[in-house]
Amino acid sequence: MTLKASNISKVEFVPHIDQNVCPDCGSTNLNFDSGRAEICCNNCGLVIEDNIIDKGPEWRAHDHEQLAKRARTGAPSIFGIADKGLPTDIDWKNKDLKGHNIPERNLPQIYRLRRWNKRLRVSGTGERNLALALSELDRQSSRLGVPRSVREDAALIYRKAAKENIVRGRSIIGMVAASLYTACRRAGIPRTLDEMSEVSQVTQKQIGKNYRFLARKLNIKLKPTSPADYVPRFASNLGLSGNVQAKAIEIVNSSSEHGLIVGREPTGIAAATLYIASIVLGEKRTQKEIAEIAGVTEVTIRNRYKELTNNLDLTVIF
Repeated sequence: MTLKASNISKVEFVPHIDQNVCPDCGSTNLNFDSGRAEICCNNCGLVIEDNIIDKGPEWRAHDHEQLAKRARTGAPSIFGIADKGLPTDIDWKNKDLKGHNIPERNLPQIYRLRRWNKRLRVSGTGERNLALALSELDRQSSRLGVPRSVREDAALIYRKAAKENIVRGRSIIGMVAASLYTACRRAGIPRTLDEMSEVSQVTQKQIGKNYRFLARKLNIKLKPTSPADYVPRFASNLGLSGNVQAKAIEIVNSSSEHGLIVGREPTGIAAATLYIASIVLGEKRTQKEIAEIAGVTEVTIRNRYKELTNNLDLTVIF
């Protein structure tokens, strides 16, 4: 079977190229031939590099089972678990290495080993507090419905804070909520302080205070939250179509260009733009419905609605 160059170029391993440009003709249409270990130019045919070292595995796997058997590395570290997912477990089954039942006279010793193994995993006040914090982080993340990557980022932020001894003397739950709030904003899927307060049972004022403290001490610099970040989630919860989302984001961008979102709560702007877009495109939702989803009052939506329609010359026909 003959492989075409276009098919050969679609491989996972891509070598490091100092210049992604052919030195002869200046073309950027380069091709990596894994069979010959060469990089050549598809335009003039010049062989730019040869004898490239493949740093991938020397074995092949045709299914997931072969991949698991032949891999010589373990699972990655998980920052959301106190022991980073690398524990030493004593199996609960009373069997030895060969699968034989352990004699009854040795069972008390096995029970003691299991108990001490469990105790030694968390040996110290700091580790116990970390385990408690990560357990609380997992609970809050599950209630907010954030992805695993955000949980890992929040756990990493909290670990850095604990390492710098800036968690001492503060509420663990409050610092966990602030870490999760920071991770959500950094990932571009922000949650409101009201939502964070609801899942953590910590006041919005305290979460905001802890967030600013973390950002200052850990040198975390984040851009202000844009109302456009909230539009897709609010629209999805309201059952609005993608056209309404796009129209609302368009109104948000126009508002930003005219300086209408400065000093305004992002959730209020997002709610007002969704209200306008839903009316314009014939998928009207009431102010009460939008206010419940966005976590703002109907008065806020009406005020932002009047500001946007008057300053952007929007004509809304009910």
